[in-house]
Amino acid sequence: MTGQEPRTEAAARGLMVTLAHDASGNTLAMMAMFLIPLTGLVGSTVDMGRIYVAKTRLQQACDAGALAGRKTMAYTNNTALDDNAVTQANAFFANNFNKDDPTKTPAVTGYMGTTKVAFTPTKTTDNQVAATATATVPMTVSKIIGTKDVTLTVSCEARFDVADTDVMFVLDTTGSMACLASQTAGCSPTIKSYTRPDGTTGYYAQEVSGSKLSGVRTAVLNFYDTVAASKDDTTHIRYGFVTYTSTVNAGYAVTQVSPVDPTVTDITNYPLYMVRNWSYDTRRLKGDMQAGNAYSTSKTGMTSAACSALVRDPVTGYTTNATATVYTNPSWTLTSGSGSTALGTCKLTATPAKPAWTYDYSQLDVGNYVMGNSVDDPSKVTAATSKWQGCLEERDTTSGATSFDQTKLPPDLDPDLIPNGATATKWRPMWPDVIYYRGSYTSLVSSDYSNSGNGWSGSGSDSTNPYGDTASTAQVSVWTPLNAVQNISSGYVSCGKPVQRLDTLTRAQVSAYVNASDFVPQGGTYHDSGMIWGTRMISPNGIFKNDTSTWPGRNAPNRYIVFMTDGDMSPNANIYGLYGIEAYRKRVANGNQGTLATYTAYHNQRFLAECAAAKARNIKVFVVGFGQQLTNELTTCASDGQAYYASDNKSLDTAFQKIAKQVAMLRVTK
Repeated sequence: MTGQEPRTEAAARGLMVTLAHDASGNTLAMMAMFLIPLTGLVGSTVDMGRIYVAKTRLQQACDAGALAGRKTMAYTNNTALDDNAVTQANAFFANNFNKDDPTKTPAVTGYMGTTKVAFTPTKTTDNQVAATATATVPMTVSKIIGTKDVTLTVSCEARFDVADTDVMFVLDTTGSMACLASQTAGCSPTIKSYTRPDGTTGYYAQEVSGSKLSGVRTAVLNFYDTVAASKDDTTHIRYGFVTYTSTVNAGYAVTQVSPVDPTVTDITNYPLYMVRNWSYDTRRLKGDMQAGNAYSTSKTGMTSAACSALVRDPVTGYTTNATATVYTNPSWTLTSGSGSTALGTCKLTATPAKPAWTYDYSQLDVGNYVMGNSVDDPSKVTAATSKWQGCLEERDTTSGATSFDQTKLPPDLDPDLIPNGATATKWRPMWPDVIYYRGSYTSLVSSDYSNSGNGWSGSGSDSTNPYGDTASTAQVSVWTPLNAVQNISSGYVSCGKPVQRLDTLTRAQVSAYVNASDFVPQGGTYHDSGMIWGTRMISPNGIFKNDTSTWPGRNAPNRYIVFMTDGDMSPNANIYGLYGIEAYRKRVANGNQGTLATYTAYHNQRFLAECAAAKARNIKVFVVGFGQQLTNELTTCASDGQAYYASDNKSLDTAFQKIAKQVAMLRVTK
């Protein structure tokens, strides 16, 4: 066998080579080698998920605890958080992240098996609530690769974002507010008189039980309570009120903020923001007119001088019923004595007379009237006085406008325009006592429409009794004064409760305002009048800018208008309101009397222009339609998503509560 290996040795070598090249069973060995790190990797993923969930929940619980502590915190000079706030903060934290308790049997673990759960609320230097929360998340599967337990730490802070806040309520107090919300038609409230706070007589629509206006009173007070419950002593909340009809009673608010007019020397401290003279659709005495057949009469026992004195000048010497006897052609016959004391018989022709009037657009002196004094009514011959209630005619405007440029608003729509001495920029006092229709108060005659605004002298051609003065309030069909009770009761003239300027009112003061004797329903619905004055009174740059100014060391207040109405826009050409009698003055429709819809369109444009002006000044506008479906105009007026419909008193309260909770809201800041 020389040159060959022994057979057994060769076989052994082949077996080893075969084994060296055989891979069967390697996978099992490799799996055994990688099982430990793979288990650690999977375990880490599971534990990381638990850590993420636990930390998210821990942050939420911290936020909840801080909010609860801030809401219940007592305002003191102590640097430490008061005990009640600490208790409430801990309770809200525990409700959102249960703590562990190793002393119990069996031991209680925290949320997601956490241990060493702790929450510590504190008071910050600026009187807010901050807190830290910690929890240990024990590792489970990943422990096999040596991963240690993870301790989580989160922080939070809660503060009031109710910063300082101004709320202007713009409330529809028209005649229909005397009715129930369910009475969409057929409500005819009784007209009653009352004594205004200044002692004069006013009129209102008597409310039915459960009236819409009673619902407003409740909703406003509940609004106040909701905001008050969420504020603390460091937060300033101011409230203001505008009640509106076809005008707004803002006159005395204007005079309060007005500087003195240096050009007026005959009246001390006359307000610059008010006109000194203004023209009205009124009447002027122009002489006598015959009131009956002439007759002859004589008087005995008179001196010659006394006989001559019986001849009177025109428009003087009327009796209380506005009639007089005019004596003419006197002759005197001596019957006894001599000289100046001689007595005789006075023979003369007598003619019954009454005053003749010119009905036109005439300028009157309004100086003492604006100052709040009782003044003689120049449109009467019988003794009558007038006292300004405070309602206003607006300053100059753009007539016939179908849209308005927010960069060039006319004086009446510009909430920031401060009167500069020019008449166009000043307000004018409403004076219903001197206003007279030149025809029917329900349907003005065509000849009046053709007046072109320059005045018109009445000749009696369209009236059976155009002249004379009467104390009767029943004579309303022709040449009627606007202060006749029938005109007031029908809403052709109204003057509601004076506005309330923005102020830090107490609940008692708010209650006193909405429950006052003159917070009553009357008049017709003009949304533009309410929005014009609501925006003007809360604008940060207008004549009331000091009322809504920033508190020292604070951020500018949040500003809100809460606009509530129970009706759609309903202008009427015969109403004496913010723009005079529109049929005569044509200040809004520019001679396009047309139909009621025509007037409505013009007034809606003014309403929307003023809503836009408010929002352009960062004033948030809430609109509530009370028993009134939300029209396109009402929805457009509101800030995004802030138009509400209320079908009855309860839902009105609900709507006001939703708004109040937006005004007063706690927020987490960190």
